This record gives sequence, structure tokens and C-alpha cells, in this order.
Amino acid sequence: MATKNKAAWIREKHGKPLKVDTALPPAPGPSEVVIKNAVVAVNPVDWKIQDYGFLVEHYPTILGEDVAGIIQEVGSGVTRFRKGQRVIGNVHGLDNGNPAQGAFQLLTTAQETYVSPIPESLSFEHAAVLPSAISTASSALYSKANLSLPLPSLEPQPSGKTILVWGGASSVGSTAIQLAVASGVTVLATASKKNFAYVKSLGASKVFDYNEPDVVDQILRTLSTNNSSHFLGPVEQILGLMDGPEKDVDFVGVLDAISTDHTISCWKTILRRFDDSRAVVTLPVPEGLDRHFKVTSVEIHLLESRDADVRDAIWRDYVPGALAAGKLQAKPEPLVLKGGLDMIQTAMEKHKLGVSAQKVVVKF
Repeated sequence: MATKNKAAWIREKHGKPLKVDTALPPAPGPSEVVIKNAVVAVNPVDWKIQDYGFLVEHYPTILGEDVAGIIQEVGSGVTRFRKGQRVIGNVHGLDNGNPAQGAFQLLTTAQETYVSPIPESLSFEHAAVLPSAISTASSALYSKANLSLPLPSLEPQPSGKTILVWGGASSVGSTAIQLAVASGVTVLATASKKNFAYVKSLGASKVFDYNEPDVVDQILRTLSTNNSSHFLGPVEQILGLMDGPEKDVDFVGVLDAISTDHTISCWKTILRRFDDSRAVVTLPVPEGLDRHFKVTSVEIHLLESRDADVRDAIWRDYVPGALAAGKLQAKPEPLVLKGGLDMIQTAMEKHKLGVSAQKVVVKF
């Protein structure tokens, strides 16, 4: 007897509200698993597709990228997972046009390469904030076409490198900070002043208030030649760890997790001072940039081809162990709405109104 499924469908371009209706029962391919969703998360792209009518070519379809739940079925070639296992998954129905891989349904099919087990100590509500942020941050940080940082480790060694994460309290920013620190990289970040303590708790060495009119000057002073002492606390300085000639900061570049006209104008000023640094944006690369700027865009779909080594290093090798050891925190905090599929539209509208250091999730 086939397993029954239901979904929150977007029926047409700009279709609102989503319509809850039946969906095809899942049938996992050899390298896929089916997840019975306990919680799904909402991302900006979900309500932007609905409002602006971009990305999706064929309707009706099922939106959503982040799921947390229990393995219902495993494909014939899957050996890493078993039925009944607690997992998170980043699903790609938007990329491949397959509604079965949309998050906003009771049963979602996922490629096992984007799935990780989660420990019993981690709630589904918290776990659901992570999946798409892991893939996005990983592409930005580790792809050779982007920032090309050393891969993360549970026992990282200092790399001597420094990056700036613009929007450290965002979902992508929160995960990127943690991954970069696990790569032995010094992280500077921007956030609103109310989120300073939160961003520092993720591992950022220094946080700047992006509302300050001189925030760019503050960052440049920290990155300037012979200014490495900014990254050491008073104890290290007293102990003489800065004795001898100070070295220039090895500034790799910027991960812009916000990617607005304002944030771009800020880091453009910073990049002008560093010939070998670059910026990675989470939206398409803006047109009209000076050739001086090395700017690339996160392209998660390339984790399936060009960056498959990055995908496997993160999702297979790092994330399961880091979650089990508590070294990858499920941040930001979830803003939990209860009500299942009937609550998805409300959750999208809630996200659209704006959240700070939170991610909207829906509990089934």
C-alpha cells in the first residue's frame, strides 16, 4: 500500500496562498532517501519566488530547501542511513525542477549526499535551521572558484588567514563563521550591536556594527599592516606573543551573506586595499563592477559537479561528527510556528517581515 503524502503547493507564478493538497507518494532512487518531515525551515528565496515570480519555470511545484525528520525509506544504493534514523537534509527541488525534492510536504525525497544524521540531543526545531546554510556557506568558503579556504576539522590548526563575514547573525553568516573557525581561519564579522555577543559566541574574533557610519574605516584599521594585535587578547599581548616583526594580515576576502547594494558598496572599499582578496555574494554578481574586483556568486548546484569534493568533505566527513561533538551549533535560534503544512504561508509572510538572529521554522 502506497504511503500517502500531502504538500503545500504553489500552483502558478505569484500564486498566493499556497494550497495544501495531495502529492505523489515518494519513490526514492538508488542514491536517495525519503524523510518524514518533523520540521521544515523557511528561507528568503521561498517568499521571493512567490512575490517576484523568478527561478521556477514549471508550475505547480513545491518550495522549500530545509528539512529535519526521520528516514522513512532508503534507496537501493544507500548504505550510510537506515530507516528510523534522525536526520537533516538540504533538498534541491528548485534546482532540478523535481517537486518530490521540495521541503514543504509531509514526505520529501533527498539525495543522500546532502543528508546528515543528528544526535538525540539536538531537537528537530533547532536542526532544521542548518541544511541550506551548510551548503551555501560551504560553496562560498571552500570552492576553489570562491574563497578556497582549508577544509574544516574537529581539531583545526591556525591557517594564518582572515576573512570578513558581512551579516554574521544571518543563517548563512552564522554557519559560515563556525565553518571558517573550524578551518583555522580568523573571522571578522558585521552585525547589529544587539547581536554582538551572539556572533562572538560563534567564534568571530571581532564584530563591527554595520550601522556605524565609519564601519568600513574600522574594518580597514583592523586589517591594516602591522595591526595583527587586533586578533589577540590582552593576555596574549602581555605574554609577548607579538614580539618581533609583525606581519601583514593575510586577508582572503569577504563572504557577503546579505548582498544588498549597501553591503556591496562597503566591501568594495575594503577590497580596493587588497590585491589578492575577493568577495563572494549570495545573490547573482552585480553588473558593472570594476575589473579590479574579484567577485563570484554562490552556486550550490555546482556541489554536484565541480565542487563534489567540497560537498562530500562537508556533508559526509565533517557535519555528522561536528554535530555529535557539539562543535557545530544549530544557529541561529529557530522561531517555531506550529501547524504543519497549513502554516507554511504564514511562516513565509513572517520571514518577509524580517527576523534577526532567528530562522523561521514550521513544526509538523
